[in-house]
Amino acid sequence: MIPTREEALTLLKEYNTEPFHIKHALTVEGVMRYFAKELGYKDEEDFWGVVGLLHDLDFEKYPEQHCIKEQELMREHGLDERIIHATASHGYALTVDIEPEHEMEKVLYAVDELTGLIGAVAIMRPSKSVSDLELKSVKKKYKNLNFAAGCSREVIERGADMLGWSLDDLISETILAMRSCEEAYENI
Repeated sequence: MIPTREEALTLLKEYNTEPFHIKHALTVEGVMRYFAKELGYKDEEDFWGVVGLLHDLDFEKYPEQHCIKEQELMREHGLDERIIHATASHGYALTVDIEPEHEMEKVLYAVDELTGLIGAVAIMRPSKSVSDLELKSVKKKYKNLNFAAGCSREVIERGADMLGWSLDDLISETILAMRSCEEAYENI
């Protein structure tokens, strides 16, 4: 089964209650929708969005089994195997051996950590927004490994490589993607 957005959001909230995790899921959903349109997958935008929304389904309750437990939970709920593979693949080389194959999976892998880092840069700005954030500001913080230390630069760079994009292009496009959906998660 491929859930509707509403069904996916209900499922997400069944396993996640912390506003931070809900906001991250909504951010990644919006970013995935943006990239679906930008990369020529407009007809799959809802699917990309659901994958983004559910990618960390297990993280809040089962952080030590991240990308492993969610496969079990999703199968229990009868979710389509493509969603299960896509969401699990963002843990590639970290917690699972499920490699991102489809362009959508590679995007998820690349932007998951990056949205966290960009979000951390944005909240340090007077505007607290990505609306006026520029590549140079993110790059400056990116180089400081103590800043947003939980956001793996190695994963971000590996994701850019998987996509065949430069790091600058990935960051710039992800900033634009986050701008496109910022209002949707502002008041979480």
